[in-house]
Amino acid sequence: MGNYPVKPSAVFFLSVAHRRCRPTTDEALSHPSSVFCSMGGRPQKPAVGKSRFCFFLVAAFSLLSASAQHPGAVSPAARISPQQAITLANQGHCRESISALERAMAAQTPAETRKLAGVLGIRCSLAIDDRAATLNFIRSLSGDFAHDPDVLFVIVHAYQDLSTRTALDLARSAPQSAAAHKLNAEALEEQGKWDPAELEYEEILKKDPDAQGIHFLLGRLLLSRPDAPPDAPARAKDEFLKELQIDPGNADAEYILGMLAQRARDFDEAIARFSQAAKLNQNFAEAFLGWGAALLGEKKYEEAIAPLRRAEILTPENPDIHNALATAFARTGNKTEAEKEFAILRSLSAADNSGAPVANPPQ
Repeated sequence: MGNYPVKPSAVFFLSVAHRRCRPTTDEALSHPSSVFCSMGGRPQKPAVGKSRFCFFLVAAFSLLSASAQHPGAVSPAARISPQQAITLANQGHCRESISALERAMAAQTPAETRKLAGVLGIRCSLAIDDRAATLNFIRSLSGDFAHDPDVLFVIVHAYQDLSTRTALDLARSAPQSAAAHKLNAEALEEQGKWDPAELEYEEILKKDPDAQGIHFLLGRLLLSRPDAPPDAPARAKDEFLKELQIDPGNADAEYILGMLAQRARDFDEAIARFSQAAKLNQNFAEAFLGWGAALLGEKKYEEAIAPLRRAEILTPENPDIHNALATAFARTGNKTEAEKEFAILRSLSAADNSGAPVANPPQ
């Protein structure tokens, strides 16, 4: 038996089998397939029933011995085939099939089988609220079927379901927290319920006036609502300035302040805000574009080229960047580069099938 423990039941079966199913030496040699039992010490050819009894004793011992020697033996659930797992899942037996569905995704099975196993796996894992398994199925499907519209549809709804469940977890566990108020405000904004959303943000600030990010969100809300009053830009600007007092590294607040200044044709402030946003976030293409456009507004054409070039590197398919660059090159007398930029602009317009005419470089 080696070093593996043998269960008492296995010892019992072994002793009985040894007493009742011991073949004689001669018969064992001449008839290896026969089983003889020693009855009272005298070899006898067993009756059919006793022969079967001996067979089952030996078989039972073999199973018990194998179980004792291999405590990690495969469980019945592990022997479920991909097709059986799919059938079980379709019948609603999610707990019984979930692990087999996961194995089917990793096995060398046909693509359609893996796809069906993954889709059913998402459905079943959500049904039993096994969110870790849901994410595993999403990852597998995203890797194997990244462009399959049916799979993408299922994944979209899976993420929506996970998002809803997590939001409910937050609402149950910490309903009065800043995070809960913030989540409520965002949901209200999406529904166009601007006043209740504003109250949610203000509730956070009552509890913590220096809560990071909330003044920014409040200012953005004031600018987003379609029925914004005339004083909304001024109020929003005040909120963004408060945000920068709390978080001087907020590039988004600097950028929106630059936009507000540009609309007011205060190009000096716009240049300062956009350039600061670009310094805070070197990959902020819109900030570099705003910076260059503000310099164009101040007729600083040569200075505008550098930030616009950076914006072009970050987002080469943005037509506004090429239009601004063409203007800057034309105004500085570099007609060759200006024409290149306008050619790119025409190409982008043709690709978009917008039909919008593209202006010639300014003279």
